Amino acid sequence: MGWLWDFVEQINSGLFSMRYGRRLKDFSFTTVPVGYEVMQLRDVPTERMVAFFGRQPEEAFTYFRPHGFDGKNIQKLQRSRAFLAYVLLDKEKNEIAGYCFNRSFLHGVGFRGRMVDINYRGKGLGTAMNRMLNEVGFGIGLRLFETVSKDNVASYRSALAASNVKVVKELPDNEVYLEIICEG
Repeated sequence: MGWLWDFVEQINSGLFSMRYGRRLKDFSFTTVPVGYEVMQLRDVPTERMVAFFGRQPEEAFTYFRPHGFDGKNIQKLQRSRAFLAYVLLDKEKNEIAGYCFNRSFLHGVGFRGRMVDINYRGKGLGTAMNRMLNEVGFGIGLRLFETVSKDNVASYRSALAASNVKVVKELPDNEVYLEIICEG
C-alpha cells in the first residue's frame, strides 16, 4: 500500500505549504557554522545526495533510517514541501559535510534528523545542524520531536547540547522519544 502513503505525503505537502509556506519564504538561517553554507535539499543534484549517502560507512545507518537513500526516494523528498531538508556544504572543499531535516506535518509537528559525513565527524556539526533545525522549526511555529538511541553516543550528546529536551517516552532498545523544548 505504498501508493496510499505517497498520496498522504502529497496531501500533507500541499496543505503544509499552504499553512507554513509564507513563513518559510521569509526565513533565513542565522546559526550556520563558519566556513559552511546551507542549501535546501531540492537545490542539490539527486546524484550528489546518493553519492553522499553511498560513501558513509554501514555503521552510520545503524540508527539512521528515516527514508530510502536511492535516487527515487531522494527525488520524492526533494519535491515535498513538508520535508524541510538541508545540506551543510563545506565552502572551501565544496563537499557535503552534513544533511539534516525536519519531517513536518500539517498539524504543526516536526521530527528532526541529521547525518554528519564520516570525514567531518567530531567538529560539532551535528550540534550545529540541530540548532539550525530548531531555528527553522521554531521560527515557523512547529513543535519539534526526535527519537535517539542512547547507544548512539555522539547523536545523543548532540541532541542534548543543542536543545533543552523533555523525555516523552522511553522506547525499546535504549531509545528515547524527545520533545525539543528550546535552544540549549
